[in-house]
Amino acid sequence: MRYIGKVQAGEIGLGAMPLSIEGRPDEARAIATVHAALDAGVRLIDTADSYHWHAGERGHNELLVAKAVKGRDALVATKGGRGRPGDGSWTVDGRPESLVAACEGSLSRLGVEAIGLYQLHKPDEEVPWAESVGALRTLLDAGKIRMAGLSNVTSEQILQAREILGDDLVSVQNRYSPEVRDSEPELELCTELGIAFLPWSPLGGVSRSSLEQGAAPHADGAFHAVAAERGISPQRVCLAWHLSRSPVVIPIPGASRPSSIADSAQAAGLVLTPEELALLPA
Repeated sequence: MRYIGKVQAGEIGLGAMPLSIEGRPDEARAIATVHAALDAGVRLIDTADSYHWHAGERGHNELLVAKAVKGRDALVATKGGRGRPGDGSWTVDGRPESLVAACEGSLSRLGVEAIGLYQLHKPDEEVPWAESVGALRTLLDAGKIRMAGLSNVTSEQILQAREILGDDLVSVQNRYSPEVRDSEPELELCTELGIAFLPWSPLGGVSRSSLEQGAAPHADGAFHAVAAERGISPQRVCLAWHLSRSPVVIPIPGASRPSSIADSAQAAGLVLTPEELALLPA
């Protein structure tokens, strides 16, 4: 079991974004995917108010997640500070008043009095970092959120935020995968500070082919080689590799099918041998 702050969060989370953006599944399959995650022992569900497809449907993913987790034991983590105009682009708004308003909207859509984990989605270059982080402090002090997190940040920004938030800063969500390793310094810092590190897009660089789907593994991939030997999917091996990087790592793979997250969740019980790890990225 791994922790976000003092909350047990499991070893694998679910990135719910694919359930609401371009190419999203219908609502029945989306809810079935969240239920499959919870049934498999996943406790952390990651969403954001900006996870939607079309203009005018802000909070689509939050509403979906709230419906799916109702009555179930889950830590819902959402984010504020980004927007989607509906043309495929993303905007950033880190103004304190915007973040406070975004949190109020998330509270309403999630149907809770306080959000378990609220994350600043991305630094806004037009707003002083201390002011954006200060909005999280305001929300904590007001009891609107229980824990605070950051996303897409540098080590310097983590340290600056910690001066403002103290131990209430419990997580960092950066892109990290076998293919993208530029957040290695942030992972090392989080390990040192005991802050949960939540890799988004954790399967980057690992083909979607899967032995369990009947596809032949790629002969030139280390993850596929280990997977072939084990008779499991390379995605599961990849997530186990993440877990081996540090005890603070909780990867949040995205999924739009129940079978995908059910497979990913099994990485929690997969311990790679020293020989297998030697084949994988160091």
